[in-house]
Amino acid sequence: MHEALDWLALSRSTLDRRGERRRDEAWLASAWADPRTRVLVVEKGRVLARPGPALVLLSREEAPEGERYLLGVDADGVAYFAVSAPLPAIEGTEPADLRIVGAALSDRDAGLLTQAVALQNWHATHTHCPRCGALTTPASAGHTRVCTVDGSEHFPRTDPAVIMLVHDGERILLANGARWPGNRVSILAGFVEPGESLEQAVAREVHEEVGVTVRDCHYLGSQPWPLPRSLMLGFFATADAGQELRVDEDEIRSAHWYTRAELKAATESQEIRLPGRVSIARQLIERWYGGSLPGDW
Repeated sequence: MHEALDWLALSRSTLDRRGERRRDEAWLASAWADPRTRVLVVEKGRVLARPGPALVLLSREEAPEGERYLLGVDADGVAYFAVSAPLPAIEGTEPADLRIVGAALSDRDAGLLTQAVALQNWHATHTHCPRCGALTTPASAGHTRVCTVDGSEHFPRTDPAVIMLVHDGERILLANGARWPGNRVSILAGFVEPGESLEQAVAREVHEEVGVTVRDCHYLGSQPWPLPRSLMLGFFATADAGQELRVDEDEIRSAHWYTRAELKAATESQEIRLPGRVSIARQLIERWYGGSLPGDW
């Protein structure tokens, strides 16, 4: 049995989300009015950051108008909100997105950015009621939307997806996606289907994508991936040696087995490029390898 992952870039939030306060209008008004409150402006998944990197957090007076989401409260009682609005022009800052800066941010900032991007993505794509088609409006401090006609309440959607490192003990299986540059590789992944367990999804996706049967699926950890709305659930899965690879050419261009020595040599020569350190895929690969590897996307 493998130990759980101990560092995931986007699973490091330090805030108390204060879910019990989201419908407390008096508390929300007081928190918004507090001069200590800080606001993260997010526009189409991007925010402002300073070198470091560190997120640019504004006071209530400095924040633009826009949809407002409560992100949480820190250990000192400071409340944090996100506002969906065009990014302001602030000297010494530049736009940043989760893929690029997520792994380099502090624990607090990584959590703020991940939650803010997830909420904004959901609000932008759920403006109408799925039951009657009428407009919906934000409620519960940005954590629900309510239909303006039938009053139904709708909650943010998260799609569970399994991501699995397949190995035969001595070798790891890496694949090149059909739409990726030729030297970009990663482990396999796919969405969980209705009525399916996580372990069943692992086995099905591996067999569909590369024709390999796996056993002994071990869960290691999870990470939100709000691009736009996934929760990545990481597994190790064992494949018996000697199975023929049969790739699904609609999704996979090629797939190959690598020993640890071959993996190190291929990454050092840039024959292959691994996923960035913000991803759970990179953490699973380096956990199997037993140390850090060079290069990324």
